[in-house]
Amino acid sequence: MFGLFKRDKLPPASSQTSKGLFRSLRDGLRRTRENLFGGLSRLLPVGGKIDAATLDAIEEGLLLADVGVEATAHILSRLRLRHKEQRLTDAAALHQALREELLSLLMPVSQPLQIPRERDAPFVILMVGVNGAGKTTTLGKIASQMKAAGLNVIMAAGDTFRAAAVEQLQKWGERSQVPVIAQAAGADAASVIYDALSAAQTRRADVLLADTAGRLHTRDNLMEELKKIRRVLTKLDPTAPHEVLLVLDATIGQNALTQAREFLAAVRVTGIALTKMDGTAKGGILIAVAQRLRIPVRYIGVGEQIDDLRVFNAEEFVDALLSQDS
Repeated sequence: MFGLFKRDKLPPASSQTSKGLFRSLRDGLRRTRENLFGGLSRLLPVGGKIDAATLDAIEEGLLLADVGVEATAHILSRLRLRHKEQRLTDAAALHQALREELLSLLMPVSQPLQIPRERDAPFVILMVGVNGAGKTTTLGKIASQMKAAGLNVIMAAGDTFRAAAVEQLQKWGERSQVPVIAQAAGADAASVIYDALSAAQTRRADVLLADTAGRLHTRDNLMEELKKIRRVLTKLDPTAPHEVLLVLDATIGQNALTQAREFLAAVRVTGIALTKMDGTAKGGILIAVAQRLRIPVRYIGVGEQIDDLRVFNAEEFVDALLSQDS
């Protein structure tokens, strides 16, 4: 799940477990799937032929699901070329063509987080994002999953602006038996994360997960604080942070792209987590993010439970999105 571990890998999931996980992913994407392809069953009766109206309906569905103008135009141009070449003969051919075109956009960003097998220092993950994106919850879920996978994890409560954030992270720590390094509310965030990395080095932790204050991408002073955190970390480890994970809320659609660009201008984002995919019919934003930003998508959130934070897998995502099961 997390690439190369120091620990032995966990045994593979049973087929029954795998089916259950796929079902939860499919259910989490239900609203987006209905927005994208809900009308196809009516447009494509058994043995029905593909025509221009069918492709127009697909275009409308992609746009409604916030796939974005550029990605939609790319997908439709490819489908119309196939149609012109008479390769879209029926519903099955269209389904396969859609699968291939979606995968062509998503496979390049389907890159799970890699943690090297033998590190002499903790692997530092810095979590960034705007208020309300689900950043602290996502961090807690990742910590819990990594702990269950056998990694020695420490969390840093670097969101010192929001008093409840420290308490929230400490609850995750108690739940998962993961230590949390924290200071009083209002403390300097860079100092908290510096102390956390020092503690992680002393305790020979595998991973340090550092929370930061949710910040509006238009607040220059808070963006400068992220740069300060990076500078402070390099005093203890010149290579840190090793991952800057940007958490985006899928429910805000195309605005997520605007947020992402601002964060990219301030810090070197190396991965993306898209949350609340189950709460929106605009989950196609993931495709727009992949097509426009070309940054690895590490995780997607499709529910409230710990296991509902899923390592992003392009093939599983597309198959769940195109699933015709109820």
